[in-house]
Amino acid sequence: MKVLMALYRRSLAFDELLALWGGAALGLFLRLYVGWQFFKAGMVKLGDWSATLALFREEYHVPLLAPELAAYLGAAGELVLPLLLFAGLLSRPAALGLLLVNCMAVLSYPQLFSFECPAAINDHFYWGVMLLALLVYGPGRISLDAWLGRRAC
Repeated sequence: MKVLMALYRRSLAFDELLALWGGAALGLFLRLYVGWQFFKAGMVKLGDWSATLALFREEYHVPLLAPELAAYLGAAGELVLPLLLFAGLLSRPAALGLLLVNCMAVLSYPQLFSFECPAAINDHFYWGVMLLALLVYGPGRISLDAWLGRRAC
């Protein structure tokens, strides 16, 4: 019984450690990982802007927007919003913005559903879940949002 109580006390200490820093580490990891995925896509768009415009004119069918405007907005979102996530500044609005970019990418390129390898659509699904987690739970303690929140109180 003594051994069981000792193990239980150690598990409580571990629970406290996870409660204090586990969410912070997870928030940081999610922000960096999902932000990097979108930032890379934005850099690819900038790398060959004429190809990007051609894709938006011919392949991607963004509803209600002219292809050129959709290309500019998509690239801007993929470059600016990840920077906010990296810093943990305005994290929830940035996560919401990237979630909208992600949804629009899936809606405007329905071929994702018809590929033999489901990895492409699965990536968008996983990114969406990560962004939802950031939107609901916030960026964690290791963020400018948390730092500014502590300073404001």
